[in-house]
Amino acid sequence: MNKAELVDNVAEKTGSPKAEAGRVLDAYLEEITHALTKGEQIVLVGFGTFKVSDRAARTGRNPQTGEPIQIAASKAVTFKTGKALKDAVNA
Repeated sequence: MNKAELVDNVAEKTGSPKAEAGRVLDAYLEEITHALTKGEQIVLVGFGTFKVSDRAARTGRNPQTGEPIQIAASKAVTFKTGKALKDAVNA
């Protein structure tokens, strides 16, 4: 499912116009992004948790040459599923 299909489905389920559903989805995604950039975690009970994890610098290998390369430290967004979502997927 892509973003346009998600907007269509939300609009249909809520009975709101597609434009309004699109604005709500955009605002939702913007708020998640804003919170994660501040280092906060987002907990949606039953659905899951978004959080930022630090990745340490490490040595990797160039797959073409086999030569060691230095990979810089970075931050990664992780998502851990909630029980209700996990149960729904596994049903």
